[in-house]
Amino acid sequence: MSGIVQDVSDANYKEFTDSPGAVVAYGLATCEPCKTYDPILEEIAKKFPGLKVGKAKMHVPGRCREIKKTHTFETYPTTHFFANGKLLLTREGVVEPAELAALISDYLLK
Repeated sequence: MSGIVQDVSDANYKEFTDSPGAVVAYGLATCEPCKTYDPILEEIAKKFPGLKVGKAKMHVPGRCREIKKTHTFETYPTTHFFANGKLLLTREGVVEPAELAALISDYLLK
């Protein structure tokens, strides 16, 4: 499923984040910045087809309970960068495409 933004929930979170490189954006349906982030994530997924890019919809009841127990979110969207199950970096707010690409190159494509 490379090149697309995948749906992330409790059911696939561990498998998703255990991959060699994964970016997960956590958001809410009512969050305007989250909506503006969607096209950026789609662009990044196409630019880095070997990387897993996903969105966790934190507002959907029962879908992200375990994720919420593991992580605390003060701001949406929040983006996590994972490699082999290890959280390498957290960014709050919308990350612009050039910066997101640079962070991926620096942290996940070493």
